[in-house]
Amino acid sequence: MQRPPNKNQATTPHSRPAAPSVARGGMTLMVVFVAVCLNLRVAFSGVGPLIPAMGLDQVSATVLTTVPPLCMGLFAPLGALARDRIGEERGLFAAMIALTVGIVIRSVGLGGLFVGTVVASAAIAVLNVLTPVLVRKRFAANRVGVTMGVYAMLMGASAALTAAVTVPLYQSTGSWQIALGVAVIPAVLGLAALPTQLRVPHISHPPTAKVSWTGLLRNPTAWAVTGFFSIQTLLFYTLVAWLPAILVAAGSDPATAGTSFALCFIGVAVGGFLGPAWAGRRESQRLPILVTIVLCLVGLGGVMLAPAATASLWAILLGIGLGAGQGVPGILYVRRAADHRQTAQLSSMAQAIGYLIAATGPVLASALHSATGNWNFALITLIVLLLVNAAFSPRAGRGTT
Repeated sequence: MQRPPNKNQATTPHSRPAAPSVARGGMTLMVVFVAVCLNLRVAFSGVGPLIPAMGLDQVSATVLTTVPPLCMGLFAPLGALARDRIGEERGLFAAMIALTVGIVIRSVGLGGLFVGTVVASAAIAVLNVLTPVLVRKRFAANRVGVTMGVYAMLMGASAALTAAVTVPLYQSTGSWQIALGVAVIPAVLGLAALPTQLRVPHISHPPTAKVSWTGLLRNPTAWAVTGFFSIQTLLFYTLVAWLPAILVAAGSDPATAGTSFALCFIGVAVGGFLGPAWAGRRESQRLPILVTIVLCLVGLGGVMLAPAATASLWAILLGIGLGAGQGVPGILYVRRAADHRQTAQLSSMAQAIGYLIAATGPVLASALHSATGNWNFALITLIVLLLVNAAFSPRAGRGTT
């Protein structure tokens, strides 16, 4: 293990992270971890299918789907702040309270829909930042990869399940508020589980020991991590918003497009587990980064060029790449940082910048579609961004400085 850097340096330690400094808590900690991970995307995945039932116009619908990544970018720095002030466990608990409140507000009606989405998105921003820090702090170093794989897999699987049950629930109740409100169930489970961790002591550090963005913004490795996450997340949110429409325009019927979309989310869960599990076993993550990008390139190329009859195959491959692209960055936050504090700072920097960039994806893709009358130019733009990612992101995976 390299010696810790000065406060203005982001590191790329060659060896594995230091052993956890806090008792791991065994099965109880794992239950808490699972309960938290189930909440990281559930609040968002049911919105898209219910937009027609809400009676929103195109502008309002676009705003509603743009708010989550935008807010997760804007509020990501709160994660590092919460970690410094009250610790990971208490920060997660506070964020879970806010998430529960946001889900309840969102289900009140159209007025609460947007306010509640902002509150829920801010809470998830904090959860996103603190979860990798908790993994580094509380789990054994040789289990970080698998644990982050579980983290990403649960995000994808819970989102897919929520998307699958939302419309049937709406059809059976006639209320989109009830259908959206189902997301409060995992939030309450998280609230019930987290108090078991509140007795873990938070160790305060003097201001001179804290790592700020100032040093990270001057560090090429930190920017490589941020760039990889930014482009992969832009791709993820763009395709979550428009993949069914892209498949229909390519010749699939709506039912087949819906099936392919569901298969894509299954791929997200698979890639979300396999990507970090593989990356976590390696000193260098350059190859997992490149394989992630290649899977996305192949999937996008197939969606754009292959016959509609094979859409499900390309959707699955694309989903595996998208899932790995959401999970592997968690390994990079842990491996490229020297300690818990720097993990929080790198995680918050990458996610703040990355989600703000990702929020532009669905809007720009829609604008390109409107301007050209097809999705080809938008897909070509995504492919170009992936090629840029392949050129510059491997630095984020280097096991040495």
